[in-house]
Amino acid sequence: MMVTQYGAFLSPVSSPFGCIHLAWVDGALEALDFDVHSLSNVAVEPSPALEKTRVWIAAYFAGEPLADLPEIRLKGTPFQQRVWSEVAQIPWGECITYATLAKRLGSAPRAVGGALRANPIPILIPCHRVVSMSGLGGYAGASELGQARKRWLLRHEGATCA
Repeated sequence: MMVTQYGAFLSPVSSPFGCIHLAWVDGALEALDFDVHSLSNVAVEPSPALEKTRVWIAAYFAGEPLADLPEIRLKGTPFQQRVWSEVAQIPWGECITYATLAKRLGSAPRAVGGALRANPIPILIPCHRVVSMSGLGGYAGASELGQARKRWLLRHEGATCA
């Protein structure tokens, strides 16, 4: 097993983007990181929560119906928690704007964007479904790679905002 900056164990899972890593603490998922480097040599103790997460992610990328989310533990400010909770309610294939989300929360679009940048579990907390009024908006940072992932995820879900 491998202790990470999260103080957790990592479990690699394959995706269309390469290897993604799941960070676990006490049987709950705390983070999902995109990474192109394989950690296939990292041994992780099997657990029902880990298997449920792997099944969920495989179903997501296969476009199959999704089961309930595995146990997750989100660490963030109360505002971030509110944003992530609201984002978790956005259905598959639908998009809303940062401004719409901010209005729902009685906040500002930039504050919502900041909370989404801090989302430790992208895909499961589907921040890719939040877009700018004038385009795609950011995802997993403002890099071209982050934008390409967001575009891929939205197209995969059949979202018309992609």
